[in-house]
Amino acid sequence: MIRIVTHTRLAALKQDAKGTRERAREVQGAADRAYAGHLRTVYDLTADAEAAEHAAEAARADAAIVREILERTEAQLANARATVTEQAARIEALSARPPADASMALLLYYGKPHSIHPDRSAAYAYAATLGASSSGWVPVGERPAAELRWVCAPFIYDAARDHFRSVVAPAVEPLGGAA
Repeated sequence: MIRIVTHTRLAALKQDAKGTRERAREVQGAADRAYAGHLRTVYDLTADAEAAEHAAEAARADAAIVREILERTEAQLANARATVTEQAARIEALSARPPADASMALLLYYGKPHSIHPDRSAAYAYAATLGASSSGWVPVGERPAAELRWVCAPFIYDAARDHFRSVVAPAVEPLGGAA
């Protein structure tokens, strides 16, 4: 089939082609703008995801540090509780009223009272921590206590009178020289 195209028809076709090209350019521009917007969105989302990953890694590192500090603090707390429990038991034991006729030891330093201990061995051990010899303790004898560096004098608690009394009788000469 042969079709004869007139000048008017050709002008109309050219006009339609021109309009279609314009429309194609508009659609292509809109598609380019949409693609550019999509790329910007992908870029922004990728940057946000990377920042979130870095923040999460930093948070994990901080959490590990906090966990380590918490574990150390819990260990210190457990030690402190054990120490407090020990000290409370020791305070209770030391605060308890001694039983009637309980023997105790008075530690003298150059004749002056230094401390009271539940027994001689505790007094000797305490004096050893202060530099006294752990052996060589001898009875006071005739020498005054003020001349000796450390002296351990036994005492008994008298519950009836609520006081301590010496176990060692003082060396007192009888009156009038009678023996």
